Amino acid sequence: MDEEYDVIVLGTGLKECILSGLLSVDGLKVLHMDRNDYYGGESTSLNLIQLWKKFRGNDKPPAHLGSSRDYNVDMVPKFMMANGTLVRVLIHTDVTKYLYFKAVDGSYVFNKGKVHKVPATDMEALKSPLMGIFEKRRARKFFIYVQDYDEKDPKTHEGMDLTRVSTKALIAKYGLDDNTVDFIGHALALHRDDRYLDEPALDTVKRMKLYAESLARFQGGSPYIYPLYGLGELPQAFARLSAVYGGTYMLNKPECKVEYDDEGKVCGVTSEGETARCKKVVCDPSYLPNKVRKIGKVARAIAIMSHPIPNTNDSHSVQIILPQKQLGRKSDMYVFCCSYSHNVAPKGKFIAFVSTDAETDHPESELKPGIDLLGPVDEIFFDIYDRYEPVNEPSLDNCFISTSYDATTHFESTVSDVLNMYTMITGKVLDLSVDLSAASAAEE
Repeated sequence: MDEEYDVIVLGTGLKECILSGLLSVDGLKVLHMDRNDYYGGESTSLNLIQLWKKFRGNDKPPAHLGSSRDYNVDMVPKFMMANGTLVRVLIHTDVTKYLYFKAVDGSYVFNKGKVHKVPATDMEALKSPLMGIFEKRRARKFFIYVQDYDEKDPKTHEGMDLTRVSTKALIAKYGLDDNTVDFIGHALALHRDDRYLDEPALDTVKRMKLYAESLARFQGGSPYIYPLYGLGELPQAFARLSAVYGGTYMLNKPECKVEYDDEGKVCGVTSEGETARCKKVVCDPSYLPNKVRKIGKVARAIAIMSHPIPNTNDSHSVQIILPQKQLGRKSDMYVFCCSYSHNVAPKGKFIAFVSTDAETDHPESELKPGIDLLGPVDEIFFDIYDRYEPVNEPSLDNCFISTSYDATTHFESTVSDVLNMYTMITGKVLDLSVDLSAASAAEE
């Protein structure tokens, strides 16, 4: 271990593994260590026995749930936008050859006490029970504007500069009511709260376009995809990738202690009496607790069920977004469901998650609106965890720390953190203008 590396990565969470892969592909010499004897850190995937051990102590799971190893329960479950940034990163690094994806059946939104399919195109808008007849026409016009909008072609802008016009002002031009704005902002553009209304509209328009493009890519019922066997496959795929490019992986390394020189810059990491030298360290918040601050908590429930979520057209995999306004909350609530069709549970079993940014210390009552949508459950676990963000100045100490995973059940915020970190570490922006058709073979 007594060698010099360009970068040492601590923790094999998803963010750390993606960065390790990207830096390896760039030709940097990377050492990747984890104090645990398994991949994934906070974003690991557990079988049934591991799930029981984590939440129930020493109980054994009941036999009627089936074989433990047929379960791959992701601790931070997130769907990927089929045309989104993470998929581009996966293709850019060629890690797709280690993974198989399958489309997610449904994308739904909670509105006025009911679950509705999210309409994403002008044609779906006309059919959606979310809106009355006149509102449908207005929404259709807005969707057509968004579909035709091209940043580089002023003729499509209708005289508006979307880098300056707020989302609120753009929507007002089309006369859409609050109800419609709610599902557009939260279920299509995937904003987590309502701050976007006062921000420039370009971001929201781009997010809506991404949703529609992702939906079109699979001709399925949703814009999302998910790996077979769950997200636990991702860190391992990136570990393989890193190894192909000469990266070194070491699991089960206790007390990874970051060492500094006289100027307070990172100079290495010590574990079990050996020090590996390096210029930079990349890690999750748990490895450098004195350089992060708490920014909130996530409340979540994990349920094992024997049926799909009601009112989702028997979807075997689905996301339901419950916008904050519908619940009288400060941020959205998310329901995620996956099943044996993605090989994350035995035949006939479904795994559902409900998550949100915690506003109380009582996950059971706080998550009730989401849990009420699930129907009968075989087992349910509750959990609350703290979220951290870095407070250090990486240009001074060369420590690059990721932010804890948020409550969302999609990947867009996670991958933007990764790309920002990549730019801070390397001083360049990752070029993702990749040929997306290269991925189609792995996704059939």
